[in-house]
Amino acid sequence: MKRTILAVDDALTMRKLVSFTLRSAGLEVVEAADGVEGLAVLRSRPVDLIISDVNMPRMDGIEFTRQARQLLGGRPVPILILTTESDLTKKNDARTAGATGWIVKPFKQEQLIAVVARVLPGSIAAPAAA
Repeated sequence: MKRTILAVDDALTMRKLVSFTLRSAGLEVVEAADGVEGLAVLRSRPVDLIISDVNMPRMDGIEFTRQARQLLGGRPVPILILTTESDLTKKNDARTAGATGWIVKPFKQEQLIAVVARVLPGSIAAPAAA
């Protein structure tokens, strides 16, 4: 069974890049343009992992993370923050809100796949050793 990833980012090009990368690794991806849409997705279907930007209109990624954790009700769904932000205060705020990890944009596709494989063991086949 394919694992489902929720990609939340107000930049369409970034959502498409994340989706393309993860779909090519055999995962299903659902997209949302901001935290409000992300919460609507979480209310409508289960997901195995959330990847969210920080700076978005209507609801930023930190508030989205906080509300997503409440909505998930203790289910251990990893939440990765994918952002251009490198501010330690923002990182701490995200961690306090319930984020599992932090990836800085721009990212390499292999990096994203490696992080997803680490937080969702068994979701992506390991590449063959060279």
